[in-house]
Amino acid sequence: MESLTVIYIGIIIYLTGMLGVGIYASKKISGTEDFLVAGRRLPLWLCTAALTATFFGGGTIMGAGGAAYQKGFLGVIADPFGAALCLFLAGLFFIRIMRRMCLTTIVDFFEIRFGKTSGFIASIIMLSVYIGWTGSLLVSLGFILHTITGISTNTAIVIGTIIVFIYTMAGGMWAVSLTDFFQIIIVIIGLTVILPIVISKVGGFSTLVSSLPEDSFRMTPKEGGTIEWLNYIRAWMVIGLGNLAGQDLLQRSLSAKSEKVAQNSAYLSSVIYLVFGIVAVLIGMTGSLLIPGLENPELVIPKLAINYLPPVLASFFISALLAAVMSSADSSILACSSVFGKNLLPWIWKSDSDQSVLKSTRLSVPIFAVLSMMVALFVGEVYTLLLDSFSILLVGLFVPLTA
Repeated sequence: MESLTVIYIGIIIYLTGMLGVGIYASKKISGTEDFLVAGRRLPLWLCTAALTATFFGGGTIMGAGGAAYQKGFLGVIADPFGAALCLFLAGLFFIRIMRRMCLTTIVDFFEIRFGKTSGFIASIIMLSVYIGWTGSLLVSLGFILHTITGISTNTAIVIGTIIVFIYTMAGGMWAVSLTDFFQIIIVIIGLTVILPIVISKVGGFSTLVSSLPEDSFRMTPKEGGTIEWLNYIRAWMVIGLGNLAGQDLLQRSLSAKSEKVAQNSAYLSSVIYLVFGIVAVLIGMTGSLLIPGLENPELVIPKLAINYLPPVLASFFISALLAAVMSSADSSILACSSVFGKNLLPWIWKSDSDQSVLKSTRLSVPIFAVLSMMVALFVGEVYTLLLDSFSILLVGLFVPLTA
């Protein structure tokens, strides 16, 4: 009971801090551009943190950790390996072009290239993708809070949704970027602390390798026909190529203070994400030895933290898990609101007032948060929902983006 009290106190302090950052960031908002792209003033360190934290969500720590628990490296090709590829390709080919077009959302590209109707269709596709992705993140959030408090997963999802939309609605891209900076620091420290501890519990890295199934570290199908190889290629493409058309990726790149900062932040994020994504995967694989037979493998990492870390470290690491999920959830909700305010709202209501557009965009945040929450409540699985969402993005928007 005493250890759980420490964990609860740590989490309350963390969540209160994130709300405080959101309120502070709200003072920086004077117009729609401040809310959507932080006035295009983010420095390298903040842009890199925002980009890395956005990708480093529940899909990586909870979803990929659970997939690695079951299938090893071959089960996590899409994320983190495909996601790291996406960040690198964005810096190499796409960011420079998008910035020079002076876009605010990715849908702006489709409107310029193919016309207003195509932009409307792209908006609908984008919203469906990000509502689904936010849903997967809220499921992760629910799993974490359920594991440590015992409250029902659905209740935990509702609580998490309220917290995320409050600070996103208050501070927009400034709030998201500032909270992402603190959140990614917490995530990196948390993963760095727990990995050597859990590996030592199985007798060291060599024991881990020898105790796992033979093909756990294999990166390609060992024996497979056409279907297996097509699924393997799909795993690389879903996020590796699909998310190149993602609003969350573009929004951070457009928020950078220069083209060079935008490109370098993508390269740095790619490396950071790959390194610590593999750390999360190794923790999940270690969990298959320490806690075998889990009914829900996606709970492996929070369970490892509670079972094997001292209370203070467990509190810190659980906060790191919450940080990872919230950093992606706020970005995803903001992506929905950005597309709505910039590209869909003019179809419904035309206004020449920037403040009116800002107000409408802000008010759409809780709407998309609630829609995402409903998806989370009805689906309830992280990694599958993540991949299905980005499959829509790959098919619906990546192909015309590169045509």
